[in-house]
Amino acid sequence: MALPVIKSIADCTDYSKTVLPYIGQLYDLPQQIFQNITNVQALKVLYVTTNPLISAFAFSLFLFPIFLVVSEINRNYSQVDRFWSILPTLYNAHFTAYAHAAGLSTKRLDTLLLFSTFWSARLTYNYWRKGGYSIGSEDYRWDVLKEYISPPLFFVFNVVFISLAQSILLFLVATPTYVLLLSAKSTPAWTTADVVFSRGWGFLVFLAFYADGQQWVYHSAKKEYQETAKVPKEFNQEALDRGFNTSGLWAYSRHPNFAAEQSGWVLLYGWSCWVTQTYYNWSIIGAVAYLILFQASTWFTELISARKYPEYKEYQKRVGKFLPKLPGGPPGDFSDKRNSK
Repeated sequence: MALPVIKSIADCTDYSKTVLPYIGQLYDLPQQIFQNITNVQALKVLYVTTNPLISAFAFSLFLFPIFLVVSEINRNYSQVDRFWSILPTLYNAHFTAYAHAAGLSTKRLDTLLLFSTFWSARLTYNYWRKGGYSIGSEDYRWDVLKEYISPPLFFVFNVVFISLAQSILLFLVATPTYVLLLSAKSTPAWTTADVVFSRGWGFLVFLAFYADGQQWVYHSAKKEYQETAKVPKEFNQEALDRGFNTSGLWAYSRHPNFAAEQSGWVLLYGWSCWVTQTYYNWSIIGAVAYLILFQASTWFTELISARKYPEYKEYQKRVGKFLPKLPGGPPGDFSDKRNSK
């Protein structure tokens, strides 16, 4: 097995011991796979003799040209989006499978994989019901972005960010699982803290699912109202004319589903810190990159929303982007405006 020798709990987060010694495997891996492509047994041996972090990273790089070519051929730049809900859990499953193959204690990783699967199920379902897997479906923001940059520059953006950086990011958010894998020999198989972290992630998945549902109900009602001119009983005309949801969780956070989504991966990183008794470790790069991406993409989304909906800027003043604002301000559901009429 291609795992580092762990002599103490501190070694689990030592980049120079757990990552650097195996980087050379990345360069040899493509040739070794090609040479043994028809030999299943040899591929199994290659799997267990390659460090799991390196093989996972190699897979993220392997996906890059596929995403790029398919997106350029179809002129559809949401190829990574279709795998967004699947890849992090696939990497978590890979680390868990490797731990099983190495004969390590896997209760913590098995539980982590279970809740990661819940995360995938929630996000996949929501993406599906919004039509994300329909032929020709594409994130509307790419068309808006193309209005601001030239085709050659957008191609560079596709190469560097959409197809490459996002693929690597989906690998990076799962790297705390590699740290947890390494800790299996040096820590108790299961503690109360593992219950807290795993159930905490489950709660965040449920919170995101609940927020998704509220958003779906609102936009379904808005669509019905626009098609029939009849206001569904769950809403009033003013709320539907506004164009965006301000009820339920959305009265306290402009993006409650995004808040829960980001928190889940930050919690996974925190889990790796707790188990390895560190305040931080190198796998923080995945969580930080995820937060940066959501900050940037949400800023762009809201820029579009503010131009589309006249009251959106007022909504931004009333309600926090991710976290609720301190009490005392005007209500996020605009109920004060209804009461004043």
